[in-house]
Amino acid sequence: MNNKSSARQKIRYRIRKKVSGTSSVPRLSVFRSNTDIYAQLIDDNSGTTITAASSKQKDIAAQKSPKIAKSKMVGEVIAKKAIELGVKKVVFDRSGYVYHGRVKAVADGAREAGLDF
Repeated sequence: MNNKSSARQKIRYRIRKKVSGTSSVPRLSVFRSNTDIYAQLIDDNSGTTITAASSKQKDIAAQKSPKIAKSKMVGEVIAKKAIELGVKKVVFDRSGYVYHGRVKAVADGAREAGLDF
């Protein structure tokens, strides 16, 4: 493993020691690849993904917009899905990424759509 990814992995483990999701307050986990961004609500007690959203979904991928704008849309989509399932409050897991740019855009989009964290 190269130095950058191993450093992110250490940060990720440090965050996961403190941040845990339940069925009533799930963990909103973000994964950022070079081209896309993924978000999922996770119940760590049962080890299941409650719902997920990504920039690869047809309605988001069809739009010709910058990656930050797509990230905000992913945040809004995951928030709408969560509210439909009766989840209002989540804990945010940035997965070792800096809270900046696309990761922050997901969080902002989720907050604007009604999630509380």
